[in-house]
Amino acid sequence: MIRFILNNQLINTDKPAGSSLLDFIRYETDLPGTKVGCREGDCGACTVLAGQIEANEVIYKSIVSCLTPLGNVHGKHVVTIEGINMKQLSPVQHAMVDNAATQCGFCTPGFVMSLTGHVLSKEIPGKEEAIASISGNICRCTGYKSIERAAESISNLYKNKDIEKPVEWLVNNKFLPEYFLTIPARLAEIEKPVTPIEKNKQIMGGGTDLMVQKADEIFESGLNLFLDRKDLKTIKTENNTCTIGSAVTVNEIMHSPVILEIIPEIKDYFKLISSEPIRNMGTVAGNIMNASPIADLSIFFLALNTHVNLKLDNNKRTVPLKNFFLAYKKQDIASGEYIESISFPVPGKGFHFNFEKVSKRTYLDIASVNTAFFIRHTGDVIEECRISAGGVSPVPLYLRLTSEYLSEKNITNGVIIKANSIMQEEISPISDIRGSTEYKRLLLRQLLFAHFIKLFPEKISLKELNI
Repeated sequence: MIRFILNNQLINTDKPAGSSLLDFIRYETDLPGTKVGCREGDCGACTVLAGQIEANEVIYKSIVSCLTPLGNVHGKHVVTIEGINMKQLSPVQHAMVDNAATQCGFCTPGFVMSLTGHVLSKEIPGKEEAIASISGNICRCTGYKSIERAAESISNLYKNKDIEKPVEWLVNNKFLPEYFLTIPARLAEIEKPVTPIEKNKQIMGGGTDLMVQKADEIFESGLNLFLDRKDLKTIKTENNTCTIGSAVTVNEIMHSPVILEIIPEIKDYFKLISSEPIRNMGTVAGNIMNASPIADLSIFFLALNTHVNLKLDNNKRTVPLKNFFLAYKKQDIASGEYIESISFPVPGKGFHFNFEKVSKRTYLDIASVNTAFFIRHTGDVIEECRISAGGVSPVPLYLRLTSEYLSEKNITNGVIIKANSIMQEEISPISDIRGSTEYKRLLLRQLLFAHFIKLFPEKISLKELNI
């Protein structure tokens, strides 16, 4: 039995755990404000909020209901556009009206829910963060400027928000209905048993890949739901090793104090990865197991010398991530095994890291080519170098020969030009919808140059590199 609170109503349902939350909202409970759009997590028309108890309070995040398996909302508070309606418009809804930020109205509920999720955060961010919160919402009518103005006006309304008790403050200031104050106690009454892992069932994290690729199969099969397993949710450093549990989401990595201490720029890099709702759902193990040749997290962690920690019953083994991908969509994982965590050595001081991605849109798009770069140097001499690349091979690719060549070399234009020649021999891009073979080779060359130009602008000349 799946139990959760939908707006102000307790839901008990025996619908399959792999069925879509979007379909349940619209067709089982007759709440049509949540729209059916792309069913791939790209348009944001089906955005809702999901709140769960963390440290004795309910934390809300925006999610796309089309890619959310119903089983993943057990024990949570799901909020649709109907669930924030009051006798008067909320300040978020008012901002959309006052700035003429809606035309046909199809996408409007998704925008309102994303912005409402934004004001629920335990922070007082500014205009840029308000706009970033709607990164997963698409509008075909307005041209976005009116929506940006609405987001900016909203950011001016909560400057006095009580970040210690944001829900109470938002209720008192008519952002949310009063019933939100009853949710913590009501959620606490819903049991969340830890079920054993069953070998014959599909493992599901956030569902952002599987609900697109295998929706019918997922609907009909039993599931091992990993997203909310506390034993797979940790991020920690121990003995100079950073370990990330397999169920940790992209946004949890992005905002982790542990990771921010190691890679302070990670928020800028991860803004290039999908959208806010998808980052709230997609897990690190899901990205790796999808084994896409352009998987952003796989490319990112390849350059950090990451290992995959696998488990089967009481047996564990570790595989270097660079050896985990055997062929297109084929990994070094046995039947019944699952990813328990990933880990990488904490680099310490004196290193540089960079991540680059080129796609048709800067945000909310799949990469044409992406690459990550780790380098440690003393003066002009490279002591250690690791480069990964996506979109140029059947698998997320660790550029072993290129990395080996650059180690113990001087940082010069000539060395980088030679490194590109070696790199071009390592890759095997194909022409597809995201670009021709020649285009992808050119992109990766320019991104290799970009790594060095960004990190060593005083040593590297773009003019000399592009001879």
